[in-house]
Amino acid sequence: MPTQPWHHHITIDVLAHVLARSVFHPFIAWLIPLCQRGVGAPYESFNFVATCVWAAIVTLIWLLSALNDRVAYGGPRELDWDEEVVVITGGASGLGKIIAEMYGMRGASVAVLDVHKPEKESEGLAGVHFYQCDVGDAEAVQKAREQIEKDLGTPTILINNAGIVNGRPLLQLTASDIAKTFRVNTLAHFHTIQAFLPGMLASQTGGTIVTISSVLGKLGASHLSDYTASKAALIAMHASLRAELSSPTTAPEGAANIRTILVTPGQLATPLFAGVQTPSTFFGPVVEPVELAKEIVRMVDAGESGEISLPLYARYIDWLHILPASLQRIVRRLSGMDTAMEGFRSEQDKSRIKGAKS
Repeated sequence: MPTQPWHHHITIDVLAHVLARSVFHPFIAWLIPLCQRGVGAPYESFNFVATCVWAAIVTLIWLLSALNDRVAYGGPRELDWDEEVVVITGGASGLGKIIAEMYGMRGASVAVLDVHKPEKESEGLAGVHFYQCDVGDAEAVQKAREQIEKDLGTPTILINNAGIVNGRPLLQLTASDIAKTFRVNTLAHFHTIQAFLPGMLASQTGGTIVTISSVLGKLGASHLSDYTASKAALIAMHASLRAELSSPTTAPEGAANIRTILVTPGQLATPLFAGVQTPSTFFGPVVEPVELAKEIVRMVDAGESGEISLPLYARYIDWLHILPASLQRIVRRLSGMDTAMEGFRSEQDKSRIKGAKS
């Protein structure tokens, strides 16, 4: 395994994380003027006044951010882990498996829906119930729901994680490739929400729906026309679902207790995108799935609605669209995002090549 240089793990995300928990944190910011007073700085001194102003600005920004989240998403719902049942699609591997393991180790009731069986069902997924199911098939999802309700109870947390990628130019995609991408990446979300949301609405504790999309759903990218279109559809679907649940006139009974989380990560270090060349590990680091899983579990456990975007650039990528088209083109070229997939081969392509050689 090649040795990485010492600065490989120094990224803009690491620097932002450090700053957010130091000079940009209200507690630390107010310690600075207190330290000024501790060394005898007068109240009217420039250093003391300046640090107080800085602390006040930081505190105001934190308060406005908290107020923004409360107004946008409402208060958290209370979770009762004796009653909660977690359903994870695509949970036999990758990000979904990590989330299943996290909840399984805590003794939560977890149901994994996946068309593939776990590679090592006895390891890592102990205590987690596996249901072989093609989530792109609405009838199969309904049958899985009935079985889960018999085995575990009414599902109250739905994490829609299943996804596939072809990674080929549009003209090389077959009709079957495109249809399968949308069945797994997009239509599966409709099937699972229609299957499990009614039970959440009837539950006294409500429920949480997690939609795992991608930052590429906001950008588009070369060799990913079907994938990015399917992920963009999820972002629009999530916004529409939120609107329906928060409508003052047409929201169904129990909608006030439903929380929704939209996840738009950048490149994940999972087999799905193995082999993709990252244009910049400083500005666009590859996201470790365990880090994303921790953020998803944290927000679900808190009973909150909101959005999760990792790494840092994914939070502000929408600003790219306000630039003139010429500048957008320059940014895309400098970032290398439209050439990153040129050497990628999907698992299906690898199987074809292996079969041709044998």
